[in-house]
Amino acid sequence: MTLDKMNSALKNDVAAMVEEGRAKAPERIIDGYVPSHDGRGPRYRLRGSDTEYLRMNSNSYLSMSHVPELIEAADVAAREFGVGPGAVRFIDGTFDAHEALETRIAQFMSKPAAKIFNSAYTANLGLALAIQNKQTYWVGDELNHNCIIRAMRIANVARENKAIFKHNDMDHLQRCLEGIPGGVERVVVIFDGIFSMRGDNAPMEQIQALCAQHRDRFPQGLVTVVDDSHGIAAYGASGRGTEEYCDTAADIVVGTFGKGFGVNGGFVASSAEVIEAVRQKADTYIYTNPLSVADAAAAKASVDLVDGPMGQERLSHLRARVAQFRDGLQALGKESIEGPHPVVPLMVRDTQKTRAMVQHFFEQGILVVGLAFPVVPRGDDTIRFQINAAHTEADIAQVLNVLDAFGG
Repeated sequence: MTLDKMNSALKNDVAAMVEEGRAKAPERIIDGYVPSHDGRGPRYRLRGSDTEYLRMNSNSYLSMSHVPELIEAADVAAREFGVGPGAVRFIDGTFDAHEALETRIAQFMSKPAAKIFNSAYTANLGLALAIQNKQTYWVGDELNHNCIIRAMRIANVARENKAIFKHNDMDHLQRCLEGIPGGVERVVVIFDGIFSMRGDNAPMEQIQALCAQHRDRFPQGLVTVVDDSHGIAAYGASGRGTEEYCDTAADIVVGTFGKGFGVNGGFVASSAEVIEAVRQKADTYIYTNPLSVADAAAAKASVDLVDGPMGQERLSHLRARVAQFRDGLQALGKESIEGPHPVVPLMVRDTQKTRAMVQHFFEQGILVVGLAFPVVPRGDDTIRFQINAAHTEADIAQVLNVLDAFGG
């Protein structure tokens, strides 16, 4: 067979990943949903099991995906325009739902303009292609998400044209900025708003203050880019993310509709000039079909609801459940990373113990994620809990009781 030799090589590659502990476990298949009832949040059924599982590993922070208004918006749009766009955006694949979503998310983020993508991952890749040139220098946090790292690679950022600062270390960032060589025309300082493995946020006010000291050095400016996929619709008084929490705006924001908003897709929000450059130069926007009209309509409905009484109510409930869980961890004497974000890491710091705890939770009907090297640094083995607005007080108490039963 033509593939025999390659199949053998790839099998060896995967076997090496298993040996190193980097391989992903087989994917569980969700085949049932049980709505909230009797003081407990929703549960999920997995193929091959009769257990109803509580998800503590979902990015859907405001639990919007089952809100009837979103389902209705998607249904109406799909019935009118179909389930697929039929073309890329510049070949008449743009529908009014796409434009309406771009206008609405720009308004929500207090930016002049926005452009939507199939995901925040492809948004980061496209943005990098749009704003990179040979005279651009990039500075990033060492714990930036994989999509930012890949964005710099796909934009062919040379090794000598980038610097990486230690996580949230402002002294190191200052040294990186001071060390930018002569001849650089443009500088991009890029970082996550919320670091998804830890739940901590970038100190945006300090980052902007440092950047302000260097902006006049570069003919084409020094700009900040924040990927706030885990912050928007989950963080800040009104759900506007890390910018709101830190009371500091970035020049360019990358975000997603696939987490707090509970739908699908990503976006870039910035000046009209940046967004037009994205439209003209971002391969991941130009050469692929856009979101379905149904996704776009549902996402706009979600932004509208989050930006209103429902959003305030869910954010308030979410904050209460996060506080309950964090207080519970403290009462049990467990180590975490401080902060109000619904990503709450339990620092286990032992790979085998982490695996045993994940299995213990699974046997008790709770889905959690264990993180080990290389996803997190060596010695930072973690169980990442993600609190959602659909979780009830009883749900959080159940998780804490299961954790307590595991023992030391």
